[in-house]
Amino acid sequence: MTPKTNQDKFNILEKKNAEALLGGGEKRIEAQHKKGKLTARERVTLLLDEGSFEEIGKFVMHRCKDFGLDKEYYLGDGVITGYGTIHGRMVYVFAQDFTIFGGALSETHAEKICKIMDLAMKNGAPLIGLNDSGGARIQEGVMSLAGYADIFYKNTLASGVIPQISAIMGPCAGGAVYSPAITDFIMMVENTSYMFVTGPNVVKTVTHEVVTSEELGGASTHSTKSGVTHFSCANEVTCINDIKKLLSYIPQNCEDQAPFLPYEANNEIRESLDKIIPENPNQPYDMKEVIDIITDADSFFEVHKNYAENIIVGFARLGGRSIGIVANQPAVMAGVLDIQASQKAARFVRFCDCFNIPLLVLEDVPGFMPGTNQEWGGIITHGAKLLYAFCEATVPRITVITRKAYGGAYDVMNSKHIGADMNYAWTSAEIAVMGAKGAAEIIFKREIAAAENPEEKLQEKVDDYTEKFANPYRAAHRGYIDEVIMPSETRQKLIRAFKMLENKVVNMPRKKHGNIPL
Repeated sequence: MTPKTNQDKFNILEKKNAEALLGGGEKRIEAQHKKGKLTARERVTLLLDEGSFEEIGKFVMHRCKDFGLDKEYYLGDGVITGYGTIHGRMVYVFAQDFTIFGGALSETHAEKICKIMDLAMKNGAPLIGLNDSGGARIQEGVMSLAGYADIFYKNTLASGVIPQISAIMGPCAGGAVYSPAITDFIMMVENTSYMFVTGPNVVKTVTHEVVTSEELGGASTHSTKSGVTHFSCANEVTCINDIKKLLSYIPQNCEDQAPFLPYEANNEIRESLDKIIPENPNQPYDMKEVIDIITDADSFFEVHKNYAENIIVGFARLGGRSIGIVANQPAVMAGVLDIQASQKAARFVRFCDCFNIPLLVLEDVPGFMPGTNQEWGGIITHGAKLLYAFCEATVPRITVITRKAYGGAYDVMNSKHIGADMNYAWTSAEIAVMGAKGAAEIIFKREIAAAENPEEKLQEKVDDYTEKFANPYRAAHRGYIDEVIMPSETRQKLIRAFKMLENKVVNMPRKKHGNIPL
């Protein structure tokens, strides 16, 4: 055999590189495009800064010899892994390639993902997973299941160390769903992606329910009903752009700070806020308007937009600083706290605390949702999740009470008593155990019943209670409110307060970890 020249060796490498770039071949790439989906490589190219991607494990192949797989090999084994930059900041990425075995996970496929996760943790940079897989590679049996478990374990180790983002860009079923579920944020693409533990056929067999994949686990379902996904995106390009936008608000790792944009202080008074609270205390208003006026122009990026809409969570910038916002929404169910809202907000608070993102709470809450559905559904436990999340958060925490702060919900929504750093109240704030009418009916029940005109007496007592308690001054006298402010001053006060708190340090009691009421 004639020894290969250097040029021959160069040609072999060039040929293998070209083969790896083709994935499962032209026909399967074409089939992917016909479904309205990009290929794994196209997604990575779109996600990362131009020319920044460095691939790792391009020539990896599976090791299975059973069921004919010894005659079918593809370089890369169905997943593209590597690193690159987004807006100049380092990230690690894996993208499952549906053109190779339907993106099914094998032993080596899992090893590639685990390797990139290890690198992300060692070097303190975000991990992005672009999921498009038919599930475990059945031909490999327990080896593929072991691969999934390896990934789940590393997801858990990485949690709170580096940000983890999952984009579901095709099928994600069975055990595969649990890796994204452990990560910090899930993105889904409308009409082309779905997630479920058991598919429509199994559901039909077991429960006799007839349901489509889209109805069972599509982006719309998970963004509105289950809350599994944080973002529902119209298409893959939008999804990738949302990943980039999300990363702009968060730090590289738990020891880093979020990017701070240059900002020149100007006139921070926002007079329109003085007119935003209706004269009628029972009339709703849109808290998103308040957020838009307080924060830097066009900076609010809402999370879980279509789920539990009675509470708002998301990222914004305030004087160039990245902050997390939790706000009651009076325009939906009067901003009441229920099971879903409590879970949604608690999860967001814990993420912000993991990654040093200051928290702003805008409060207008009439209390927790009453009713058998809520009590039997565990509102006590779920409401305690939000309470626990705020209590353990050590980042700078500021609350602004815009109107109602009633009952236990006042305590839970980042009150001074659970460790908030600064608590402001607008002149319209009502801080009390309950609404004036309900309080008057309980306190003065006998007096009202004995009155000549019970309705007139009730109104008299309501007015009396309102004057004494339904205002911010009793709490301010006690020091529970640091300052009662004009609404128009809010932005200026917040910019200064967050600046004051930027070097905050809290030493928590020594322990392995707390036991959050899950």
